[in-house]
Amino acid sequence: MAINLKVNGRIRTVDADPAKPLLWALREDLDMVGTKFGCGAGLCGACTVHLDGNPARACQTPIGEAQEMAITTIEAVAQSDAGKRISASWIKLDVPQCGYCQAGQIMSATALLASNPRPTDEDIDSAMTGNLCRCSTYVRIREAIKDAAKAGAKA
Repeated sequence: MAINLKVNGRIRTVDADPAKPLLWALREDLDMVGTKFGCGAGLCGACTVHLDGNPARACQTPIGEAQEMAITTIEAVAQSDAGKRISASWIKLDVPQCGYCQAGQIMSATALLASNPRPTDEDIDSAMTGNLCRCSTYVRIREAIKDAAKAGAKA
């Protein structure tokens, strides 16, 4: 079945069952490999994308449910102001270690700053819950979010 998806501002057509997880449509059908497979159960956050600006687990989202939504992936997150600031802070503070979880971390952090430009530690903890980092760079992740928030306050 042909399903149209609006991915990073472009309409892309995927010929697949509407129950196919968005993660696999992005990676296999659209060759967008920035969104990572982690656990496959929506628990680790490696596959986080934005659906209409809200973070969502692509491994648990059927393409049939996503076809009416604007999908943003890590490949285009820096097109938004919050995404630019988060990406710059991630680099500035050398956040990634192995890097595998970072796409999902960046997607969740960007959604947080887009909705809350001055998050508290509690806001950060709440928004980032479910984004796991095996290398435990949580301190750097929090500092990068705070740095990006400060950069936004100066703008």
